[in-house]
Amino acid sequence: MLVAISNTPRDYAWGSPTLIADLEGREPTGAPEAEIWFGDHPGSPAEVHDGTERTLDAWLPATAREHDVPAKLPYLLKLLAAGAPLSIQVHPSKEQAVEGFAREEEAGVARDAGSRNYKDDNHKPEVIVALSDTFTALAGLRDIARTRALVDALGDAPAVTTLRAHLSVDDASEALRATIGWLLGEADAAEIAQIVDAAASTDSAAFAAELELTRSLHTAYPADPGIVVALLMNLVTLRRGEAIFVPAGVLHAYVEGLGVEIMAASDNVLRGGLTPKHIDVAELLALVDFRPAEPPYLRPTTAGEGAEVFAPGIADFALGHLVPGASSQLDLRGVSIALGVAGSATLTGASGESVTLAPGQAALVTPDESPLTSDGAGEVFVAMPGA
Repeated sequence: MLVAISNTPRDYAWGSPTLIADLEGREPTGAPEAEIWFGDHPGSPAEVHDGTERTLDAWLPATAREHDVPAKLPYLLKLLAAGAPLSIQVHPSKEQAVEGFAREEEAGVARDAGSRNYKDDNHKPEVIVALSDTFTALAGLRDIARTRALVDALGDAPAVTTLRAHLSVDDASEALRATIGWLLGEADAAEIAQIVDAAASTDSAAFAAELELTRSLHTAYPADPGIVVALLMNLVTLRRGEAIFVPAGVLHAYVEGLGVEIMAASDNVLRGGLTPKHIDVAELLALVDFRPAEPPYLRPTTAGEGAEVFAPGIADFALGHLVPGASSQLDLRGVSIALGVAGSATLTGASGESVTLAPGQAALVTPDESPLTSDGAGEVFVAMPGA
């Protein structure tokens, strides 16, 4: 079975007013359009266009036996359009989520409370693939020698000297833990402002992009401590079709651009700056992997002519990609969601049933339709369970 599904954009303040509209070939509404969710997450379940007027969170349990689909999807697929930087954040591991959720449930913390850290008991690894010509992100903590060199370029203001002292601890992970703990929990507004001012006024060819980002972040979030946390992170510019995988513990923030994102079905987010929302510093420090690392690029593997798969090696999800050109086939791993992102693509399942997707249009595909064939005229991403 191939059945069309749809949803409406979510109007988070950081959303772009044009990127999703341009993809879909329509006039912008004038409001920010941040994300469109294609899944059964209760926060914004997709509508199923089969005449039943059900949303996907109701459709799956009602048809699970008939169509051999699970009552709940293990993943959530999104279009994400960042017109302004999202908050710096980290997601828990499965074990951390189970423990944290149970702890807050036992303490009686309301699930919609602003101070709630764990909305559910699941982890939230995620992959984003750039759809715009470039997609800017912060992902993981930079090699500490380079970070020390960046801070050395900021001069000798008292707060910069304190920052430099925290980063001078021999063990890189402990140095970064101490630095982020100080920035988010101990440094006062004047100290943060002093570091930000130093970075905004510094001219360094080696770190020109990082310092320019500091200036734009200061415009969006004046004197926010997350601006300085961002100086410790890898600045990543993805070209169209490139991806990063963000597992548990990796600090990250999406800065600007349009992408297709897939994640485990969870709403667990611990924030670390660039936000007016609650920051639980102690819990954040307990979750972050402070080991410096290169940016977490994820390269696809070939899955036949015209098909590839972004597979991070987890059970929750993988993301298939049918490129425009020659007709291609993709073997599905359970119930899948196909999303058109360019051109007009006609997808045909094993039963001979077909659906045509324009950019921004999506369809749910049941497992008995594998392999899924594309006519090659358009570009499609296919969310499915992982191996």
